[in-house]
Amino acid sequence: MNRSIFIALDFATQEEAIQFLKNNHLTGAPVKVGMQLFYREGPSLIQTLKEQGHPIFLDLKLHDIPNTVYQAMKSLAAIEVDMVNVHASGGFEMMKAAKEGLNEIGSDQSPVLLAVTQLTSTTQDMLREELLINDSMEQIVDSYAALAQKAGADGVVSSVWEAQKIKQTCGDDFLTVTPGIRLKGDQSNDQKRVATPNQASYSDFLVMGRSITQSENPKKSYEQAIKEWNDEHSQTID
Repeated sequence: MNRSIFIALDFATQEEAIQFLKNNHLTGAPVKVGMQLFYREGPSLIQTLKEQGHPIFLDLKLHDIPNTVYQAMKSLAAIEVDMVNVHASGGFEMMKAAKEGLNEIGSDQSPVLLAVTQLTSTTQDMLREELLINDSMEQIVDSYAALAQKAGADGVVSSVWEAQKIKQTCGDDFLTVTPGIRLKGDQSNDQKRVATPNQASYSDFLVMGRSITQSENPKKSYEQAIKEWNDEHSQTID
């Protein structure tokens, strides 16, 4: 799958999501389906999106005992999404079981497995005061990324601010998927560690929601984000 920006379909119903894509001429654009929409609509939504040519990142962030995650991933692999994820904090055995569950359909056909390092709504103060973790955000994310790679994950979900260090630790082939992307001037809302597309040169995939879905012209905003990201990526390579 080529570098791309996934549009977060944070809508209440399948009808709203499909209508948004149709009305804004975004047929075939990569999309992220999260808990809100998938728990209501289920696999039928995925099938509809696939029929319309959309690459799909199913963002359910599984976090449970290894056997439960293994069985869940077997089920998710069968609906043939492109990417799925787990929480890296579930540990090595859980991530390993997730990969094994996906590979039940054949490793050449299985979805990309990502591990969420830390949510972009998490701050250093939250780590210290609520989760009782005293290491720095960068240390935690880098450690989780290395553990995820060892467990067989294909990449991680992290903020822009950790992506370069992850590449240095895990190599360029280890994928970095970055949520919390906003166009310049947009509200950060409940996200804390946000960035603009031109700050994401070390990310392989971006996830954008409200900057596109709540824009007056979603297609124009989407195309602008792609342009800014690609321009910055080209400069970094050069």
